[in-house]
Amino acid sequence: MYAVIEGEVEITRQGRHLAIIPAGGVFGEMALIDHLPRSASAVAKTDCRIAAVPERRLTLLVSQNPQFALQLMRLLVERIRHSLES
Repeated sequence: MYAVIEGEVEITRQGRHLAIIPAGGVFGEMALIDHLPRSASAVAKTDCRIAAVPERRLTLLVSQNPQFALQLMRLLVERIRHSLES
């Protein structure tokens, strides 16, 4: 998983725009959670600073902070709903 510290990252799938991830957002969480190949591509839309969040760190964040886990679930649901509407 990656956190966008500065800038914007564009997410695409098969050449189709899916989302812009702004500073404060994350991407790559699905592949980290289910260990399957990524389902989309991420490209810096502007100059960016990105922080990698390894699985061990994600597990620690989720186990120590239930609100973080809930926020991550909401993000996943939002992305699933958006993909179903497109």
